[in-house]
Amino acid sequence: MRGRLIVFEGGEGAGKSTQLQRLALRLSAAGVAHEVFREPGGTPIGDRIREILLHADGPMAPAAEAALFIASRAQLVQMAVQPALEAGRHVLLDRFLLSTYAYQIHGRGLDEANVRAANQLAVRGVVPDLTLLLRVSVGEGLARASSRGSADRMERAERAFHDRVSAAFDTFATASWQRAHPECGPIVPVEAAGSVEHVESRVDEALRTHLPAVLATAGAR
Repeated sequence: MRGRLIVFEGGEGAGKSTQLQRLALRLSAAGVAHEVFREPGGTPIGDRIREILLHADGPMAPAAEAALFIASRAQLVQMAVQPALEAGRHVLLDRFLLSTYAYQIHGRGLDEANVRAANQLAVRGVVPDLTLLLRVSVGEGLARASSRGSADRMERAERAFHDRVSAAFDTFATASWQRAHPECGPIVPVEAAGSVEHVESRVDEALRTHLPAVLATAGAR
């Protein structure tokens, strides 16, 4: 059977990477076959692109930024995500389409039709089975990100940019937006304020409701 693609999304400091890793630990403990990837990155080529995107000095044209993210995605989907899904392994993915739509379309102001078309070339028809959209206020998220140490190029963007990204994620959680963007699959918002344990319980609840087979194989709490 085909594996399931579960995406963790959210703005800076939302805790998506932490929650993804906690789910991965549960799957590993239960012996459930799965793989974990992040965007940008996940392949040797993607990791080199990641270094450029997050740590390049000097300004980067918004179109160049989008093209690099999408190039990394194309490599990851063809070389890693699709083979894993076809082999019956679940894939936990840290960022995917929604990040490009939030950061490059809404944050940078790029044309939506052009970015959507480029993404479709990259994803080769792969649609997430579920996207967990972790939501936290911009101020709290940036404070969390700052506490981790030196900020990357995306985190250093002006506050107005992060406000636009956050507003975009709010829009993506609506049913009308999801109907108009079927390539993104089902999106479930998850309140990400509070302790790691409390957020994990909300993630579990979302999975039990929308993708119960995955948690059933990992053992219910």
